Amino acid sequence: MRTPLAAAMRPRELDDFIGHTGVLGQDTALRRAIEQGTIGSLILWGPPGVGKTTLAEIIAHKKNAAIERVSAVTAGVKDLKEVLGRAQEWRKIHRHTVLIVDEIHRFSKNQQDVLLPSVEEGLITMIGATTENPYFEVVSALVSRAPVVRLEILSHEDIARIISRVVKAQGIRKLSQKVIDHIATSSGGDARRALTILEYALAGKLGKSVTLKDVQSAVQVSSVQYDKAGDIHYDTISAYIKSLRGSDADAALFYLFRMIVAGEDPKFIVRRMFIFASEDIGNADPHALMLVSAAAHALQWVGLPEAEYSLAHATCYLAAAPKSNSVTNAMNAAKEDVRLHGNDAPPKHIVKKSDDYIYPHEYSGHVVAQQYRPSSIQKNTYYEPGDEGFEKEVKRRVEAARKIIYGE
Repeated sequence: MRTPLAAAMRPRELDDFIGHTGVLGQDTALRRAIEQGTIGSLILWGPPGVGKTTLAEIIAHKKNAAIERVSAVTAGVKDLKEVLGRAQEWRKIHRHTVLIVDEIHRFSKNQQDVLLPSVEEGLITMIGATTENPYFEVVSALVSRAPVVRLEILSHEDIARIISRVVKAQGIRKLSQKVIDHIATSSGGDARRALTILEYALAGKLGKSVTLKDVQSAVQVSSVQYDKAGDIHYDTISAYIKSLRGSDADAALFYLFRMIVAGEDPKFIVRRMFIFASEDIGNADPHALMLVSAAAHALQWVGLPEAEYSLAHATCYLAAAPKSNSVTNAMNAAKEDVRLHGNDAPPKHIVKKSDDYIYPHEYSGHVVAQQYRPSSIQKNTYYEPGDEGFEKEVKRRVEAARKIIYGE
């Protein structure tokens, strides 16, 4: 089986490692520690294709150590104990062990706890790689003993340099700058994807020049840098919601289709739309919630890609709708009173059959002066309707009712 180009061209030396000059540039503390072989355990955090595994292997080779590799997706406690057992054997002949853990955030707390004593006593140097924020996903005791190194997305220039290096090393006929730029742009800052695009573009060329058309064919769909479980996932949905809140329909549509093209679960998007319709629009436009519900039904019945029309329809409506967070504020205020007065009894006349209860439908406007709340919160107001859209009418109704009920 032929080795993929990205794996075959993985740098073996730090001087060949491109990018991340802020943490790995000349005379940085991290670079000096790697070059001297004194680097301890650490966690490499960054998006896919930025060189986490490559850097881990360079570090391991610099330490002249026995190298163990595990994937947190497939390795269990038994596998880890076997690795640590072998590390004990290597120690007997004065050989250190470097353990490279891919997707370390996928380890359970128990699995991380198995590693912790061996990291603490220096039996192994652990190098974890993760696309997740380790401060959330990795136990604090392990993070404190394995400093986090953040590797940012690679720049266009970094990707172009990587492509040029590979082209030269592989003896590929010179690519035009336009071709290199197109690959770099299409990669979305992911070196692995950039080299995969190049590899597909080279297929069947037999020494012929790679053209822009070859690359466009290899790309097919422009790369979207997106990890459905990681920071970019949350950053994108946050940008989508904030664009809706800011009434920028164009921006919201961009983020909507960025998520869809990347393979985001559309039900996740719809759930956030439901929340937004009540949290940020509420009674300013009650139709917003109904339109999201219709989009959800469309997704259920017709699926993607046809349901894209309904999702785009709902997105445009949510962005254009008048905004109000009055329902959100009312909810939070009511929850706070529940925390403080949740055990206070409601008035007896509204919980039991009583001659003191006044039936509102027997009065004009179906509203009557009557106590409904515990006396401890009788004067507390939660819902303050805004003046936007339909909520202006809701405000009129609420204020009219309060005047009658409380004599305000």
